[in-house]
Amino acid sequence: MPQINGGLLRVGKGRMMTEVQDAGRTRVLFDGDGGDRPQQEAPITSFACSSSSRSTSYNNYNRRRLLSSSSSARHHLMIIFLLLLVSLAFVSHVSAQPGGGGDVDDDDNDEDDAAGHNHVADAKSSSEALLNFKSSLSTSSVKGKELLASWVSSTTPCNGNNANWLGVICFEGDVWGLRLENLDLSGAIDIDSLLPLRFLRTLSFMNNTFKGTMPRWNKLGALKSLYLSNNTFSGQIPDDAFKGMNSLKKLYLANNQFTGNIPSSLATSCPRLFELTLENNKFTGSVPHFLRDVVKLLNVSNNQLEGPIPPSLSLMDPSTFAGNKGLCGKPLESTCNSPSPEANSPTPNSLNSTNSGQSGDIIKNSPSLLSRVILIVAICLVVLCLVIVLILVMRRRSHSKRQNNPEFTSRAVGSNNIDGDQNTLKLAPDHMTMSANPTYPRHDNNINSNKAIEAPATAVVGKLSFVRDDRPRFDLQDLLRASAEVLGSGNLGSSYKALLMDGQAVVVKRFKQMNHVAKEDFHEHMRRLGRLSHPNLLPLVAYYYRKEEKLLVYDYASNGSLASHLHGNHSRLDWSSRLKIIKGVANALAYLHNELPSLALPHGHLKSSNVLLDKYSNPLLMDYTLVPLVNLSQVQHLLVAYKAPEYAQQGRITRRTDVWSLGILILETLTGKLPTNYLALSTGYGTELATWVETIINDNESTYDKEMDITTKDTTTQGQIRKLFNIGVACCQEDLDTRWDLKEAVESIQALNDEADPVDVGA
Repeated sequence: MPQINGGLLRVGKGRMMTEVQDAGRTRVLFDGDGGDRPQQEAPITSFACSSSSRSTSYNNYNRRRLLSSSSSARHHLMIIFLLLLVSLAFVSHVSAQPGGGGDVDDDDNDEDDAAGHNHVADAKSSSEALLNFKSSLSTSSVKGKELLASWVSSTTPCNGNNANWLGVICFEGDVWGLRLENLDLSGAIDIDSLLPLRFLRTLSFMNNTFKGTMPRWNKLGALKSLYLSNNTFSGQIPDDAFKGMNSLKKLYLANNQFTGNIPSSLATSCPRLFELTLENNKFTGSVPHFLRDVVKLLNVSNNQLEGPIPPSLSLMDPSTFAGNKGLCGKPLESTCNSPSPEANSPTPNSLNSTNSGQSGDIIKNSPSLLSRVILIVAICLVVLCLVIVLILVMRRRSHSKRQNNPEFTSRAVGSNNIDGDQNTLKLAPDHMTMSANPTYPRHDNNINSNKAIEAPATAVVGKLSFVRDDRPRFDLQDLLRASAEVLGSGNLGSSYKALLMDGQAVVVKRFKQMNHVAKEDFHEHMRRLGRLSHPNLLPLVAYYYRKEEKLLVYDYASNGSLASHLHGNHSRLDWSSRLKIIKGVANALAYLHNELPSLALPHGHLKSSNVLLDKYSNPLLMDYTLVPLVNLSQVQHLLVAYKAPEYAQQGRITRRTDVWSLGILILETLTGKLPTNYLALSTGYGTELATWVETIINDNESTYDKEMDITTKDTTTQGQIRKLFNIGVACCQEDLDTRWDLKEAVESIQALNDEADPVDVGA
């Protein structure tokens, strides 16, 4: 069976195709985003550890080079160290003066704080705290009773990163969060009982029946995520309800019955808040001055707000403010008759004054304090500049040594056709060298290269974290010693098939664009993915976290991708197989949308190359639910959903965006035609794919893939194909109001049969 290896081929500004090579032939499979100049990348075809003699030679070489410059480096370091001591001593002295200090929240020290405390004592206090909290809850659902029944004093809530108690999120033996969703829970949430959980960072009580006024969540000042949507909380939220919650990043209050003004403390006391959903409540008054460059997701629709929208929010999508008849100003079409006093809403400047514990007026009216602040900032800037200069100098020296050292890297040499043993890579635990042969057979793009692509050696340390209990365990060293093949390389990273010593095969995905994800957030999201279970989802087995790289380990699917069957040299797919695949994809997509109601894009990256097939041609979705992990600055260039027309034209993303991706997949499956074949028709991705859809529609039945082998006399099958084609078209509507929602699409797809009564082909 031919093996398919994806590579990245940039063919011009803004264009990048991923190629598939089968037995020496290369075919374009799917698109990405390229750079501004022609260049090439290739799959990693060698990933080997240097021998011990090479390592010894390299170490001796470096030792001789480093000794000559170590003295000057030490002098530089000593000067910087002395400057740091002086500046720190001065800062400490100034901070000790009246008015000179303030509370500082260091988000990056959570793991350090967890490292040196008494886990045994904390486990006992955590158990007591959660049992006290349990006593304040009640439920009538079977699922809720089963969950709370697992909270017993005979066990501790956490065992390392695994939870003994259902609904508890654990990290290194500590309780980091509670996820109590869809359990029909009610009662008065006892905040005080949760105070002993000093590492508590996330709480989710969505889709329950809690009611009453808003609890005083600011007693849990270290919370980062709070999800309360779809309950029946009511009443006015105090204006200072979120004061002191400097770490809060995500707040979901949608679909409750809150009244009164939106608390101003959300804009003044939560400097890290970037997701806020308040839709479908009864909030009144004006919209606070949230900072547009901080708040990335905001929804205040369907309330009773009034007055002008703050200028800082004028570039947001109009749907953010829909359903508030009293609101006016950009981005809405209605204009304001007269400006409203700015004093009604907190201004962005008040954000900084609140965080420091001093008002802006106090700082302005206190020359001594102002001068101290300026002096502190100046000293810190000088020290920082010196440190940066030293780091740059040392890195340049190190880079120069590597360039001059012939034994530091190795190159893979091979023919233009990437095949056979050349695709086998060895992973080893010491330092590793990646090299590749990026030469491809010449195509119409006339791009070729004989240069090798090299990456710096990287030492992999740490351990794998497993998210499923029903999978055989192996450690990172087993993975590094495994034989591996390059399966493909895409926008998000590279994929490898690793064959472990015991014969187990897994897929390892190495991601490049997740470097901004905090360790705690990454762990939490991985555990969330590990709880997902559906026959048409490729299961996540384990993951590995380092700040510089992330690895996700999945089960291996042996039958390639849908893209390889449609456009490569894999066996062709008949109508029954294609219908089964589309049904499985639709079911999995519906499952993700039901299980992840808080995500705007539960999948976000649905395309034919991300639909794998098992040996029975059952579809398995992969690369799902990655939107929260991808760097915000890169997400629109990397994920398929951000090529939808609503984003290209309005910068808007909704849950129907996944439906658009499903429609594209349906049309591609029925026609056997690649959307990327039409990329040259226009300048914007959303417009290009809309043009592709229009072309497919105009071609009508003549565009169906002939490999489905449907005869003109088979009106039964033709009618079913036509129905599925129309479903795909309905899912691809540019207008969100006319585009089908996912429920309607899935129900229509499931109603189709590969053997059905004859229907009117022209319907």
